[in-house]
Amino acid sequence: ITEAPGPLKLESPPLGKVPESEDDETVDFPVVNRFFDLGSLHLLTTATLAKLRELSPGTTFDPRRFRPNMIVDTEDASGFVENDWPGKVIAIGDEVRIKVMMPTIRCVVTTRAQDDLPSDPTVLKTVAKHNSANVGVYAAVERGGTVRRGDSVELVD
Repeated sequence: ITEAPGPLKLESPPLGKVPESEDDETVDFPVVNRFFDLGSLHLLTTATLAKLRELSPGTTFDPRRFRPNMIVDTEDASGFVENDWPGKVIAIGDEVRIKVMMPTIRCVVTTRAQDDLPSDPTVLKTVAKHNSANVGVYAAVERGGTVRRGDSVELVD
């Protein structure tokens, strides 16, 4: 797992509490027994970001545009690798297990200006043209635990 820009923040379910970390190095993933329409987690890979940058070199594919909870360093993998993950279970470190639900469908929000990122409609045009408007995957926590920066991320099922 690589460090996301800025502090790692996790979206919580409605009326839930965002897990907190005092040291910004670990984050607890609780098992939440609630229904989600999509998924409580959004994972994005370095391979997908690299592929998008390759497809449209003049466009800034900053992870902040896609708002993932976690960025997975896929090392030498290339392309939209997480497209093959729906239905699979991912082990993160020794404790956490998450189930990948579905691709994350992106919308016009990815093109909007934010902080130091300018408005850029090419972001969504590239994603739509080359990956059916999907960037990353939604997942749900199957077994909670603590995630540490640098933990291994492996497909186990």
